[in-house]
Amino acid sequence: MIEVWTWPTPNGHKVHIALEELGLPYKVIPVNIGAGEQFKPEFLAITPNHRIPAIVDPDGPDGVPLALFESGAILIYLAEKGGALMPSDPAQRLSCLQWLMFQMGGVGPMFGQYNHFAAYAPEKLPYVIERYGNEVQRLHRVLEKRLAGNAYLAGSEYSIADIATFPWVRNPERRGIDLASYPSVARWHDEIASRPAVQRGVAVLADHQLQGPMSDAEREVMFGKTQFTAR
Repeated sequence: MIEVWTWPTPNGHKVHIALEELGLPYKVIPVNIGAGEQFKPEFLAITPNHRIPAIVDPDGPDGVPLALFESGAILIYLAEKGGALMPSDPAQRLSCLQWLMFQMGGVGPMFGQYNHFAAYAPEKLPYVIERYGNEVQRLHRVLEKRLAGNAYLAGSEYSIADIATFPWVRNPERRGIDLASYPSVARWHDEIASRPAVQRGVAVLADHQLQGPMSDAEREVMFGKTQFTAR
C-alpha cells in the first residue's frame, strides 16, 4: 500500500485524485504544515525539500521500495504504475508532459504567489498583487485557448495534466477570477469536478483545512524564518 505524506492543498489534492482515479490502494499520513510537521526527521528522510506531498511505495520498480517527492514526478510515476492517465500515443504523451510542466512551472508557482501576497502577506503591496494578478489572468487565457479546441489539456484524453491543473483552477474566486470569462476553462473545470474520483480526492483531509484567519504561529512556520533554518 502506498504511503501518501500529504496535506489538503492543491499539490496534495493532485496525488489524492490520481490515486483515486487509478484505484491504487493508499494510506494517508497527514503532515500538518501549519504546525511544522514538514520539518520532522521522519518526513525529511523522505524529502529533503520539506514540502508536501511525498510518497513511499513499498512495491516500487522491480519490487524495491521507492520514496518520491515533487507532485509532478509522483503523478508520472503513478500513471506509469497504474497504466492509465498518460496517453499511449507518442504525440499526445508529449503534449501531456508539456502541459504538466506548464502547471508545475507556471500555474502552481504564479497562482501560489498571488494567493500569498493577496491573502497571507502581512503587508498588502499593490504592485506585487497586481503583477501576480495579471499573470494569473494571462495563464487562464493560455488555458482558455488550449481548451477551446481540445477536450482536455493533452488533447482528447483525460490525463495527469488535467489532474495537476484542476486543483489550482478550483475555487477561482480566491484569485479574483470569474470563470464565466473563460468558458472553455469553465466547461473543463465543471466536467472534472463532477468526476466521483475527483470528489473523493479533494475530500481527503478536508476536515483539516484551515478555517478562519491564519494564526501568527502558523504564519511563522509557513512563511517566516522557520522555513529557512538549515537542517
